[in-house]
Formats: sequence, C-alpha cells, structure tokens
Amino acid sequence: MLEYEITARRIDAHGSTVHCKDAELVIDTDLKGRADAFNPAELLLAAIAACILKNMERVAPMISFDYRGVTVRVQGVRQDSPPRMARIDYVIEVDSDENDRRLELMHENIRKYGTVYNTVAPGTELQGVLRRADGAM
Repeated sequence: MLEYEITARRIDAHGSTVHCKDAELVIDTDLKGRADAFNPAELLLAAIAACILKNMERVAPMISFDYRGVTVRVQGVRQDSPPRMARIDYVIEVDSDENDRRLELMHENIRKYGTVYNTVAPGTELQGVLRRADGAM
C-alpha cells in the first residue's frame, strides 16, 4: 500500500500553507476568503482534476492512446446543511484523433482506476464526460 503525507500550518487569520515533498502551497483559510489561494472546496476539485490528468498519463501508454493535450474543468455544488459537496461535474476535453470508442475507453479507465475519483464518488454525485476538444480530428 502507498502512503501519503502532507503538513498544513496556519500562518495567520488570512491563510495557511501546505507542504508536501519539496512543494509548498498557500491555501485560503480566511473566513472572508481570498482570491489568490485555493479554499478547501477548490482544493478538492483540483485534486479530482489532478487525479484525472495523472490517470491519463498512466493509462495512455498502456492502451496506446495518442493525444496532444487535455483540459479538465470541474464544478462543485455545495449544500449548506449539512455542509458538503452535493454534486461534482467535470468535462475532460482531449485534443486527440482517437475514435469515439477509444475516447470512451480512456474515460472508463479514468473512472475505474482514479484514487481520488474513487474516494469521492461513493459520497458525492460525481458525473462527467470526456469529449474531443474543438478542432481535433
């Protein structure tokens, strides 16, 4: 089993930092919010996008999937009581000449083998599509 570890530290009432390996990320823990950092909900959405992108990198060589680029957009809807993400939707746009069946195969693999994806999916309505980027093919 793989293990992961981060360390988060409060800087002041306006923000905190997270450290992992040699990386540092400023996070929005200000009650009023701040535009220059991700808040916890945005970090969750970013983790889903990162999981999708990393899975594409992992799966592409295994299934000989050729693509030039990819963009992932993730949107979350938060409910207030109890506070939680009620729904998360994503769109994966792939710049590729692969046929529609191969695009679906990639999407199936992303859904099946994503660590963060599979952690979030059971507790949240998580839905999305993988489609060809405009101008491809």
